[in-house]
Amino acid sequence: MLKVNEYFDGKAKSISFQSSTLPATVGVISPGEYEFGTSQKETMTVISGALTVLLPGMSEWMVYGAGEGFQVAGQSSFQVKSDIDTAYLCTYE
Repeated sequence: MLKVNEYFDGKAKSISFQSSTLPATVGVISPGEYEFGTSQKETMTVISGALTVLLPGMSEWMVYGAGEGFQVAGQSSFQVKSDIDTAYLCTYE
C-alpha cells in the first residue's frame, strides 16, 4: 500500500512503500532549509539534485549529489539545504 507524506507546507513530499528488503520512501525536497526528525535508523540516497546536510553531532555541512548517501541514527534529527528540487530514496531499519 502506498502512502503519500507531506512536510513543510508541501515543500517536501514522499511516497512510502515496502521495498524488497526494507520499508522505504521516495520523495522530492524543494529548495529551502529544513530539519527532519528520525524515529529509526535511516539511509538516505540522493537520486537527482544535491543536498547539503548537517548530521547529528557534526559541525561541518556535507554535500551529497546523485548516487551518494548518508545514514542517520534513530531518535535524532538532521538539517538539510537544497538549492534545486532534489529527489531521494530513504530506507528505514
